[in-house]
Amino acid sequence: MPYETTEAKIFACSQSTYLAEQIAETYGVKLGKVITSTYSDGEFQPSYEESIRGTRVFIIGSTHPGPKNLMEMLLMIDAAKRASARHITAVMPYFGWARQDRKDKPRVPIAAKLVAKMLEAAGATRIITMDLHADQIQGFFEKPVDHLFASTIFLPYLKSLNLDNLTIASPDMGGSKRAYAYSKALKSDVVICYKQRAKANVISHMELIGDVTGKNVVLVDDMVDTAGTLTKAADLMIERGALSVRAICTHPILSGNAYEKLENSKLEELIVTNSIPLRQESKKLKVLSCSTLFAEVMYNVHHNKSISNKFVM
Repeated sequence: MPYETTEAKIFACSQSTYLAEQIAETYGVKLGKVITSTYSDGEFQPSYEESIRGTRVFIIGSTHPGPKNLMEMLLMIDAAKRASARHITAVMPYFGWARQDRKDKPRVPIAAKLVAKMLEAAGATRIITMDLHADQIQGFFEKPVDHLFASTIFLPYLKSLNLDNLTIASPDMGGSKRAYAYSKALKSDVVICYKQRAKANVISHMELIGDVTGKNVVLVDDMVDTAGTLTKAADLMIERGALSVRAICTHPILSGNAYEKLENSKLEELIVTNSIPLRQESKKLKVLSCSTLFAEVMYNVHHNKSISNKFVM
């Protein structure tokens, strides 16, 4: 008897419930019910409150640190595997621990590889994520990875601003490929910031490669953590004659005193997605939803349709 495709079921990890509700609504199904029991020592246990036997399960959850978010995703995957789900897709709008994608000094872990193996060991049969810190992280998996680009969200917004003398900027050398991709789509110039770090999240020196005089600059990056790089780059560009500086960053981690730096900087606007819930509001933050992008890709994946038109850079 041929297998009939049943409707997919969508569930949320606790840190991504609001985004998952938007995705489920756009997809056209109700968000599945999960109850999490917590012991007094902090140990927790998620439980699916409906049958998922033989279905495709989408589990939505960004794994930004601390470790609870990753652990919850792993437990949700394991529970789905033991409940006989046919396919288990981990939908991770933000793939945490991705900055540790190589050994940059002796005796350190490659955390991104470890996380990939943990997800597979737990039972994930597919990964859907967006704007990985490094593209090569896809190669850490033996399962299919759909690596989406937030450029499909950002480019229409940037075009709607109708900025004259637009210049795309990368806040560091590592992001130059991304900046060139945006500049090609927008037919604009490119400048690059060269920075040196004293230690993690601390910049000792920054220089600008290129001319921004009389330009409206848009900085492009995959994430904003402490906002130190972005705000320092924005201030430097205004000093060098830029008319305005905006930034687009897919993942708004915004840790520490990032909001204070943002408010005090020369940045006119920071444009982000809702891959990670914001800790607080800011008049300089513009949030664009990624729910439609994920809903459409999930629908096409479940119905074995192409998603190549979503890989726009």
